Amino acid sequence: MPDLLLELFSEEIPSRMQRKAAGDLRSLVTNALVDAGLTYEGAKEYWTPRRLALDIRGLTTKSADIREEKKGPRTDAPEQAIAGFLRGAGLESVEQAQVQTDPKKGDFYIAIIEKPGREATDIIAEVMLGIIKGFPWPKSMRWGTSSSDSGSLKWVRPLQSILCLFGPETEEMEVVPFEVDGIKSGRSTRGHRFMAPDEFEVQRFDDYAAKLEKTYVMLDAETRKQTIETEAKNLAFAQGLELVDDPKLLEEVAGLVEWPVVLMGEFDEAFLDIPGEVIQLTIRENQKCFVISNPAENKLTNKFFLVSNIQPSDGGAEVIRGNGKVVNARLSDAKFFWESDLHQINSDEGFDPWIKKLDSVTFHAKLGTQGERVERIIALAEDLAPVVGADVTHVKQAAQLCKADLNSAMVYEFPEVQGLMGRYYAERTNKHASVATAIQEHYSPLGPSDDVPSDPVAVTVALADKLDTLVGFWAIDEKPTGSKDPYALRRAALGVIRLVLENKVRFSLSKIANADLLSFFHDRLKVYLRDKGIRHDLIDAVITAESDDLLIISRKAEALQKLVDSEDGQNLLAGYKRAANILAAEEKKGTSIASEVSTDLLKVDAEKELNSAINIASENAAKAVQTEDFVGAMSALATLREPVDKFFVDLHVNDEDEAIRANRLALLVRIRSATQTVADFSKISG
Repeated sequence: MPDLLLELFSEEIPSRMQRKAAGDLRSLVTNALVDAGLTYEGAKEYWTPRRLALDIRGLTTKSADIREEKKGPRTDAPEQAIAGFLRGAGLESVEQAQVQTDPKKGDFYIAIIEKPGREATDIIAEVMLGIIKGFPWPKSMRWGTSSSDSGSLKWVRPLQSILCLFGPETEEMEVVPFEVDGIKSGRSTRGHRFMAPDEFEVQRFDDYAAKLEKTYVMLDAETRKQTIETEAKNLAFAQGLELVDDPKLLEEVAGLVEWPVVLMGEFDEAFLDIPGEVIQLTIRENQKCFVISNPAENKLTNKFFLVSNIQPSDGGAEVIRGNGKVVNARLSDAKFFWESDLHQINSDEGFDPWIKKLDSVTFHAKLGTQGERVERIIALAEDLAPVVGADVTHVKQAAQLCKADLNSAMVYEFPEVQGLMGRYYAERTNKHASVATAIQEHYSPLGPSDDVPSDPVAVTVALADKLDTLVGFWAIDEKPTGSKDPYALRRAALGVIRLVLENKVRFSLSKIANADLLSFFHDRLKVYLRDKGIRHDLIDAVITAESDDLLIISRKAEALQKLVDSEDGQNLLAGYKRAANILAAEEKKGTSIASEVSTDLLKVDAEKELNSAINIASENAAKAVQTEDFVGAMSALATLREPVDKFFVDLHVNDEDEAIRANRLALLVRIRSATQTVADFSKISG
């Protein structure tokens, strides 16, 4: 079967848009072709700074013929109904319809609608016109003489050419002819903007990829990324150095070049006094360059990698010189901010001016300033410190300083390093190590894969920071709604959950959170535990509206999961369900159930053994719960599996003797009560 090769060639496409745009092109084209009745074997998208390309393999040459029967009204239906049926079926008169007879409903019209299959080239031309005109760029523009026309083509940058070929992969493919705003499809494209700017024709995908390679274009983005990374690592290794991995920058740079050439530059060694993270941020943000470390000394060197989009004739000397000049200038600014901040914190005033400035920085119109927020964090952190096991003095100092660096020159210039700079400044003024760590880590965790603080002081301040945010926004009724969460409150709640569970912190949320916020925590905890592999019904079984200890909820859910995954647990659950169903039915009928089990009425060994087993299991489970040994409590309940099974096998609950029946039903009540020691088994499915 033939293939389809498509390329949309334009001026520079922003790097951040390329991957998504190529994916959108693939899904839009393949979905449209399938909707039109074509099938294909595989599709792969490509992108460079100037082109989106699509290679579809094994595309059918024609859509299938369609034969459809459309049922109409009865033959004696009103004329208006028959006329509407004919219009909908595309028929001119009833003579073109057929009549079918239904023994019950009588005679009625049907229309046989036959549509011949369409040629793939016609379908491709039609769908491409709509896809190009309606392409979902986040930002787009009009250009040229028709730009004043609201109906003219919009593209991310001026679209220059369309390559669209269809045919066998081993032969010369044919152009699929169509036109979009004066741009006609063809078989021509261009190579590198500077090193091979002339047009050339291609015959099929292999020819297309090979000719691009010859004209200094690496079509595949992953190949460009691998080339950059490999060349950089090899150049670094040759000097006993290491490339500092930066996946996001690598993705971005691979979208800026079509022919990557890695070069090594350097900056003034005096700038190495600046924190390494600031050096990396400065070089990355301003010049899109990679920093290099010396593994022997475990610190950055004064060298960096830049990626050129051309093969310089001088070996890169001029490109390296120009980039080095700019990097030095940017680092000079960073050094000035760093030294200004150090001068401030080492003065007699220390951090005080920064702390006082927080009173003039609004956190939220209804929640006051950052200064007021810090006071709340301090108070909450002091309350939490004994619970977490943190030194109260260190906690108070860390909480007081946690937002101070927001007023530093460095963070004002580079907001991304808030917290990190606070740690550096705390270390430079000989604050306790736990205080410095807490200043940096109190923002963490920022997401599900972010590391969770483990130092008790950091854990305490991080909890206080997030809980203050949640309690505050709940107090002013600014809660997440649907997909909207402008203040990242779901992330804050997940942060609290991870801090509590991963550090095994015990405290009652109800002392801080109202019922509605507690319910929100329950919902977030359910999501977290489900991601850990715990079934949703088991989580529901251990949570009540009043459950306010996240660690206890988690432990109960994990223990219950372990129980129901075992054979004993599955059989116990089946026995519980049977007992619960019998009780529900008898309670609905008003059947008499004894208030307690009478041992005198236990006549059969199976019921005697079950009663005895419940006594032992209930006592052991209760003791285990008191010591918070929930696995032990579940194990105690699991011992009921055999006596419950024997009870239902050896006797009938509904004995003819009313007293015996009532006593046996009371035994079932005991089974239900015993399981409720640690969970509500009625909420467990299966």
